[in-house]
Amino acid sequence: MRWMLFAMLLVFACIAANMAAVNADDAAAKDTSTNDRLAQNFTEHSWIFVNGYMEESRILQTQTGFNGQKMVLGTSGSGMATRTIDSEVYRDSNMDEASLTISSNYDYRPYTPPLTQSDLRNALCAKNYEVGSVFSESYNIDKDLIKDTKIYQNDSFSVYEISSEIQGTARIGQRVQKNAKTVPSFMMGGTYMGYAQIRSETIAGNTSVLTLPCP
Repeated sequence: MRWMLFAMLLVFACIAANMAAVNADDAAAKDTSTNDRLAQNFTEHSWIFVNGYMEESRILQTQTGFNGQKMVLGTSGSGMATRTIDSEVYRDSNMDEASLTISSNYDYRPYTPPLTQSDLRNALCAKNYEVGSVFSESYNIDKDLIKDTKIYQNDSFSVYEISSEIQGTARIGQRVQKNAKTVPSFMMGGTYMGYAQIRSETIAGNTSVLTLPCP
């Protein structure tokens, strides 16, 4: 009888342990599923000087629809412009925040683009499918281009650094979106014509898989 009672207790202990393991696995899967639906985190530091024409826009957001935080910024026109931006999106199970700081000086002047464009061009596109980030830059070089672009990507984060000086037309595009279940936390597009200096650094982190087109 004692052996039977001991065997029954052992069986019950095994069942309890298995149920605890299943519950732990379910909780971990639920936590992973929740994290997959959180917006991707990023930080941006950007400075430009333009003597000519510029057109750029930014969208920052943490959730879909009328939820979370959203910011939209756009600038277009001709003249002389100096602009500095620091932006950030951070979201986890406890925090949901976005920040944008801009310092700028715009001086209107008419600008007439050249009648013909040079056939000298330079372009680059980099994608990180594990993080969910894409960066592109392209240049139509009317006179000269001096550039230093640094890119680092691994399965955990992406770093994009731009340092360009051009007489011509520069186009910059960036997008950060963890996966198809989340909103793009950052979308940016800019066109700069005439003489321009561009300094920018964008860092995106965490892990995801998403196919992204070049902006």
